[in-house]
Amino acid sequence: MSDAAILDLAAAAGIIVDWEDTNGRAQRVGIDTVRTVLAQLGLPAATAADRADSMARLSDEAHPDFITADLGKAQPLPMLTGRAKLHLEDGPARDLTLDGTLPAIDTPGYHRLEWSGGTLNIAVAPPRCHPVPPTRPWGVAAQLYALRDDRKTAFADFTTLAGFARSAAAQGVDALAISPVHALFTADPARYSPYSPSSRQFLNPLYADAGASGPSDDLIDWPTAGRAKLAALRTCYDRLDGPLRAAFEAETPSPDLLGHALFEALHGHFFAETGAAAWQDWPADYHDPASPAVAAFRTAHAEEVRFHLFLQWIAERGLADAAAVARDAGMSVGLIADIAVGIDPGGSHGWNRRDDLMMDLGIGAPPDAFQANGQDWGITSFSPTALRRTGYHPFIAMLRAAMRHAGGVRIDHALGLRRLWVVPRGASPLDGAYLRYPEQDLLRLIALESHRAGAVVIGEDLGVVPPGFRDVITDRGVLGMRVLPFERDAKGDFTPPATWPEQAVAMTSTHDMVPIAGWWRGTDIGWRARIDPATDVPAQQADRTQDRTRLWDACTASGAATGPEPAVDQPATALDAAIVQAASSPCALLIVPVEDLFAQEEAPNMPGTIDEHPNWRRRLPATGDALFARPDVQDRIARITETRSA
Repeated sequence: MSDAAILDLAAAAGIIVDWEDTNGRAQRVGIDTVRTVLAQLGLPAATAADRADSMARLSDEAHPDFITADLGKAQPLPMLTGRAKLHLEDGPARDLTLDGTLPAIDTPGYHRLEWSGGTLNIAVAPPRCHPVPPTRPWGVAAQLYALRDDRKTAFADFTTLAGFARSAAAQGVDALAISPVHALFTADPARYSPYSPSSRQFLNPLYADAGASGPSDDLIDWPTAGRAKLAALRTCYDRLDGPLRAAFEAETPSPDLLGHALFEALHGHFFAETGAAAWQDWPADYHDPASPAVAAFRTAHAEEVRFHLFLQWIAERGLADAAAVARDAGMSVGLIADIAVGIDPGGSHGWNRRDDLMMDLGIGAPPDAFQANGQDWGITSFSPTALRRTGYHPFIAMLRAAMRHAGGVRIDHALGLRRLWVVPRGASPLDGAYLRYPEQDLLRLIALESHRAGAVVIGEDLGVVPPGFRDVITDRGVLGMRVLPFERDAKGDFTPPATWPEQAVAMTSTHDMVPIAGWWRGTDIGWRARIDPATDVPAQQADRTQDRTRLWDACTASGAATGPEPAVDQPATALDAAIVQAASSPCALLIVPVEDLFAQEEAPNMPGTIDEHPNWRRRLPATGDALFARPDVQDRIARITETRSA
């Protein structure tokens, strides 16, 4: 078998064979891994005939009936010749004479070109995403489930979110970034990671307000609380009457929503019957959504399917109300939704539209300084060839779902717009490879949907950043992220905030990091020692001692701090300085996680752990009103406001 021929096919498929690791060292993917990734992309390469067929498939997909273009710019397309008619999305048609070039189109939108060779759909994007208001706004980031209000609930819902947004807006907060609210697996609330959704097009109905109370503990018992919430929602459905019932019954669900509700009913049925976690564990007759068995189930369980339609309807109303409260209370940006990088292949999207996805490939990260063995996140994502083949339908639907009630979106692991580390099923992350994505098409669609929704776009550009990637997204108006603990020079010193870029979001920490107060105290080192007895605690404490001094010196140099370095057990002064340090940057937007604003010391999530650390379970200690009223919080807000307005 010719390795050269396989590598040619790999290049055509977007597999990046040669790449650089986090230390800048050249790496090369083994030929066996290349063969496996090709096969699991549906491009067999075992024989010359296989390779020829696979290459022919890729060649056919290189001539799509959907393209993207930039507003006001002509685009060479040699196939386009002769007479044609351009149908603008919201305007009149006009006649064209084509000479191998798509002429400049000055109206953004989804247009249609009819010519002798067929129909070409064209998405014309503005040059940049919707801008951040020029007033140097600031916001907070919160794990939605963690919020509290005056009701006793086991976890927060969209009503809690609305109240918190109102309280935050009263303090001058312009934006409220929340954890993902994607649909999970309603019948199995033990699967509660917001970054492993069943579908990114629909909502987690457990966040709907069911008017029920529950134990308001510091740590959420998701299996118990989720089952109780689902029972309360079922009672709401059974008692639905009057104007609410009329409003629900007036809705006409889309085919995609019907498919999701049908999946939820089937998943609940088989989970209760056999404990089946994914559709792959169901009887084979139910694997195909168009099968007679599925049709019979839908008829026999029509009321259960309707219940899941109700759950999406009531959740949608709750999120819409929370977004309206944020806007009406004066937030200049409003809610910022979070789009997870991938989905569980055993979920709703995988069952309903599996051809959209890389069903046999997981996604993760190559080895780096933090994870020597690399990472497999247990999720997958869109197939780049399927995106092109479907006219990017699933990607556009995902963007629209996230932006529908938001003033902004955060794209998790935005590096995936250029490339994703894919891991063959059952293989080690060490045996993965980077797969290239149609970056320019995706960025144009993001800009177009951002323009239509009036939503700012944040791209999480942390990790092994490809060369030039940050410049590319900046040119498109996608805000990168500058997180204080990561902003260092080659010597490890903190860079002056004045050098941070304007087209970015300044942050003090993220949900995957220990908050600043905990970092100062070394809370994270204690966790690592509890989880891994081999942790070299003295060495890590020595490094942290040096880093504390580096941070304090940087804050002193910038004017964010004065006086001697605080003691290890006095993190509040260091926290105040760190927040001012980030706030003083020229970044267009500042986002302070509530864990930092409220001086919490524990992280929402500790990457690399599942049960060892209470990931996605911690609640805030008090209601939004009570926390915002604290004198230390009022002082931090005053410092932020003064700094951002300077």
